[in-house]
Amino acid sequence: MARHAGYSVQQVRNLERDGVLPPATRSPAGYRIYDEAHLRSALAYRALADGTGPAEAKRIMHAAHAQPGSDLLALLDAAHARLDRERRALTLAKEAAAAISGEPIDEVRPSDAMSVSELAAALGVRPSTLRHWDAEGLVVPRRAFPRGPRRYFPDDVRDARIVHQLRMAGYGVAPLQALLPELRRTHRWDEVTTTLAARDASINARSRALLDGAAALSTLIPPTRAVPREAAAGSQA
Repeated sequence: MARHAGYSVQQVRNLERDGVLPPATRSPAGYRIYDEAHLRSALAYRALADGTGPAEAKRIMHAAHAQPGSDLLALLDAAHARLDRERRALTLAKEAAAAISGEPIDEVRPSDAMSVSELAAALGVRPSTLRHWDAEGLVVPRRAFPRGPRRYFPDDVRDARIVHQLRMAGYGVAPLQALLPELRRTHRWDEVTTTLAARDASINARSRALLDGAAALSTLIPPTRAVPREAAAGSQA
């Protein structure tokens, strides 16, 4: 079983203990006996773990073994929906980052500055988010004159838009702290593009793994009974 599934012997025991595999039968001497269903369960879990993470994959496997049906399908639908949301957000982030990278910031005038509340409204975030970015040194507002109110000048606004889009794409605070100074100096947009492309590849890999896991699961559960045409028509009505 371990050889065919690509796990160690102890990992196979752990998967059975955690409910990822159905309980094994025992030989008269007390040895575990695994069959094709156990192997398919192990392979399904491996793919699902790559697609959704181990915790969610275990929940899906528990649903598959306990009571295949609506709970199992709902969990799979939710996993696909999360990936879809990530993919949509990433597409917007890539488009926004590409557009923002070419925006010229020429003459800076005090009249072009924005307050915290104005910039928050323009980005669609809470003022507390801007204050957090300020505390982390990502986008720090300035004062037009000593003891005056803090304002975001045009180059600060551009930085805030970049941070907002890259945060949506999954860029962490620490990488942004290292990257933003370089962007301001050298405009290393190739690195931004590379990071977003890597995120895209990750989503594609997880989506494919989820597809493979669902295909393996389909061999473990009984086929869904077809809904009579009359009932389907009544439901649509």
